[in-house]
Amino acid sequence: MTSITWEGDITKKRHEVLFKQIETYRSEVLAAVEDVTSEEAEIIPNGFHNNIRWNLGHIFLDQFLWIQAITKEDANVPEPFHSWFGFGTFPKDFTADTPSFEELKTLLKQQPARLKQAYGNRLEEEFPPTEMGIHTIEQVLIRTIFHEGMHLQAIWDLRKYLAG
Repeated sequence: MTSITWEGDITKKRHEVLFKQIETYRSEVLAAVEDVTSEEAEIIPNGFHNNIRWNLGHIFLDQFLWIQAITKEDANVPEPFHSWFGFGTFPKDFTADTPSFEELKTLLKQQPARLKQAYGNRLEEEFPPTEMGIHTIEQVLIRTIFHEGMHLQAIWDLRKYLAG
């Protein structure tokens, strides 16, 4: 009986660390755009395909897309998000209904708690593996942390351009 409790404690601690990492990295993304204006968030410099606003929307959408892909359940993300921020989209795809820079920052700030509430008790649940062998929500979230870091770098690069 002791080993089961010990294993459960380790799993619980691992999950706590995962959500702490998600919160920490998300805070870094939000800090990177803290003093960016809405106008600056729309600029697409030469050599770039997207702007800061698109990167924020893409980060938000990506976690839900991966969870939806593995669970085959609706992740409750409005359908237009796919056409605005999905793979292969660009700011030219934005419409008057596309969330603003400020709205995206709010969504991103709320997302870690939303993920924890919706999936915190399902991290170990097994699903058919993806092409990368990912088969749990925990593994999806680990993958999306890496992806978020790539887009954080893109945001930093865009900020360097904006700074002149």
